[in-house]
Formats: sequence, structure tokens, C-alpha cells
Amino acid sequence: MIKNVSVVGAGAMGNGIAHVFAQHGHIVTLIDISAAQLEKAMATIKKNLGRQFEKGTIGEVQIQETLDNITTETDLARGVATAHLVVEAATENEAVKLKLFEQIDAAAPQDCILASNTSSISITKIASVTTRPQNVIGMHFMNPVPVMKLVEVINGYATDSFVTGTIVELSKKLGKVPALAHDYPGFVANRILMPMINEAINTLHEGVADVEAIDTIMKLGMAHPMGPLQLADFIGLDVCLSIMQVLFNGFGNPKYAPCPLLVNMVAAKKLGIKAGEGFYNYSQGTKELIVSERFRGKD
Repeated sequence: MIKNVSVVGAGAMGNGIAHVFAQHGHIVTLIDISAAQLEKAMATIKKNLGRQFEKGTIGEVQIQETLDNITTETDLARGVATAHLVVEAATENEAVKLKLFEQIDAAAPQDCILASNTSSISITKIASVTTRPQNVIGMHFMNPVPVMKLVEVINGYATDSFVTGTIVELSKKLGKVPALAHDYPGFVANRILMPMINEAINTLHEGVADVEAIDTIMKLGMAHPMGPLQLADFIGLDVCLSIMQVLFNGFGNPKYAPCPLLVNMVAAKKLGIKAGEGFYNYSQGTKELIVSERFRGKD
């Protein structure tokens, strides 16, 4: 039975994952090397619980119970020492994840399941640095985690079927819809989504249409809730580039080559919402989508 859950990484995904597990009665340890980041994460969880309360989906008692279920920790070994499940939600960087999994493997109980929230990096490769590849699996939540229903469950080469079944059933108990995928670059979600976003950036780069036209066509013509360029800003252009590089390197197919405009924007640190500017400008203090000055007046 999975009761104690450790979440490694207190960023946007990590705090959302901690929120969902704690809300469903799990004892959660949220781990990050930065005490300031942990404080920020807890503030975000409180804010999101408040939104749920305002919508009438939870009561005041459940808010307090959820918060009481979460403790924070800056020491990784202490944080995973009693875990039944560890969910890694660190930055989408292969070297960082491999190092983390070596450390988690050394400190977590031997029967503990080790899951990664990676959106594209090989689960098999992550598992290879552990002594328990059969217990390593992908558990890819969608952002924002408390709202989005999907969990992409990814089997590595050696993942035991019991582990897969456990994570599938656990995802359902969290109110999520699990969907199984095998371990190939980008899995399913990002193998399909990221080339679409990359093609939208290429369409802008080649002057076929401007930012607003591209997003409007995809929203109104294809019934997407937000356009691909706005979505790229939401995800983070650095994350988009990283995933495209995983696809390109993994398949060796030029159709996955990142658009030069995407590469340049990441180099210029125009990363989207988190940087205040991407294809849109987010420094205006308004919910209105204001196209970045860089793309105004483009034919």
C-alpha cells in the first residue's frame, strides 16, 4: 500500500503533484534544495486550495487536512527515507535527473517505487543508474496538476508489471485518468504536441502568419483551448526546446529539428510566462494577451 509519498522538486509541477497526493490522504514530503522554493511552493498550494474552496469543490476542513499532510525537507536522503513512492519532478535535464535517481536509489527503501514526472527523457536510461530498474516508471502529470486529469504512465524496458498496475490504480484513486505508453522519445503526449508547437514557430519564423493569426486559427479552427504559441509560453520555451532536442537526438530525423527562432528565443532568455516575455508580453499586469514587441509589424 502506498501511503508515504516523497516529491522531489518544488517547482510548478512538484507543488501540484504534492497538492494532489496530500488532498487524497497521502503523507507527503516535498523536497527541494532551496528553502525559499519550498516556502513559495507551500504558498502556491494554499492559494490553489483556496481557489478550489471558492469553486465549492472542497471545504475548509479539507484545506487544512491537505496542508497538514505535507511536510517540507531540504535534505534528499531524509526526505525519501520512509517513502513508499518517490515522484521526481525536477527540471527537464537528463544529467540532473540521472544524478537525482542515483541519490534517491541509495536512500529510499528497497521496495519503494521510483517514478519520474519527465515529459520526454528515457525511463529506461533513468532506471539504468539505479539498483532497481524493475521499480522505476514514468508518471507524467499534466500542468496544472490539480486541474488536468491525464497521467501518462510510461513503462521502462525493465519495469515490472506489478509496478505498472500499482501506478495505474493509484492514478485512478487520485481522480486522474492514466494512459499507458512505452519508452520512446517524447512518449505519446510530447511526441505529438511538441512537433505541432515547433511547426507553429516555424510558420511564424517563415512569415506565413503572425502570432495572433496562428493562435486564432488553431483555437477557432481546431477547437484548441489555447493557441500553440501561447501554449509554448505557458510550458516554457526552454522546456519546448529541450523536448525537441530529445526527439531530434532520439530519432535522428530532421523533421524534429528545433526551429531556429525557438533556439534564438531561448538563448535570449525569452522563455514565456516565467520570464515575463515569449511570443506574448506578460509584464503588463493584465490577463489580455499582448503580442511581444519583437513580433509586431511582421508581414
